[in-house]
Amino acid sequence: MRLIFMGSPDFAVPALAALSDAGHDIACVYSQPPRPAGRGHKERPSAVHAFAESGGLPVLTPKSLKGEAEQKAFAALAADVAVVAAYGLILPDAILNAPRFGCLNIHASLLPRWRGAAPIQRAIMAGDAESGIAVIRLVKELDAGPILLAERTPITPETTAQDLHDTLSKMGARLIVKALAGIADKSLTAAPQPSEGVTYAHKLERDEGRLDWTLPADELERTVRALNPWPGVWFEHQGTRIKVLAAKTGKGSGEPGAVIDDKLTVACGSGTLTLKQLQRAGKEPTMAEDFLRGYPLPAGARLHN
Repeated sequence: MRLIFMGSPDFAVPALAALSDAGHDIACVYSQPPRPAGRGHKERPSAVHAFAESGGLPVLTPKSLKGEAEQKAFAALAADVAVVAAYGLILPDAILNAPRFGCLNIHASLLPRWRGAAPIQRAIMAGDAESGIAVIRLVKELDAGPILLAERTPITPETTAQDLHDTLSKMGARLIVKALAGIADKSLTAAPQPSEGVTYAHKLERDEGRLDWTLPADELERTVRALNPWPGVWFEHQGTRIKVLAAKTGKGSGEPGAVIDDKLTVACGSGTLTLKQLQRAGKEPTMAEDFLRGYPLPAGARLHN
């Protein structure tokens, strides 16, 4: 097929690679505009942009697709289908309707659960037992289109956001190739999403990583796994912000926020959280034993939300 690929972060790169390897004619790649990054704040292209350019694919980075000129340029590409994976821009009707087979989206959840911007993190935070990929046909309503293909994967008590991200990224790449083959030979039809079970994975906010010790320990541990690397999970002690990169729940008790032993076990609203890996600003991540040698937090210390 002749297709347009629309994606930005590294999650979308395997899908673009798989579509190219499958022999599809990629007319153009759309991605978010380059943004300042790093210490020098030099503009850096998105992961998809960089990958596409390295493969000699044409790339466009409009700030919006609402203008008539952008919409005419998109339609002029005469694509059979557009594949969308974590692109980051709203697609107006003129874009959705331009390709012959419409726009297909690789969504990182088992729709209709976790429509929206942060399905991977929200699934882990909620304690879901599974996640997956849904390949859907995009419609005007957010992530509400009919499903062409879906596949599941378990979320274990050890699964981090990075783990799930990587699993779903590869799964999405495999499924989108399968979906396009099914459309081409007419063996695949889309089914409407169930009307029940709709939830929304709202965009992550920077302050969500602040640990609230009055919450249950199991909820905090899921937050640690869900919000690393961004926005990160942290607490403060005597004006120092300390990130928590890994933690384990326990059954002890105490005043929420109090360190109750010499192994960095902290009392929560219910249960305890033993902090396993930590990081101070400007320092490398360290395991708790090494961290305590350079920054003592003995039993009785109080950690602030």
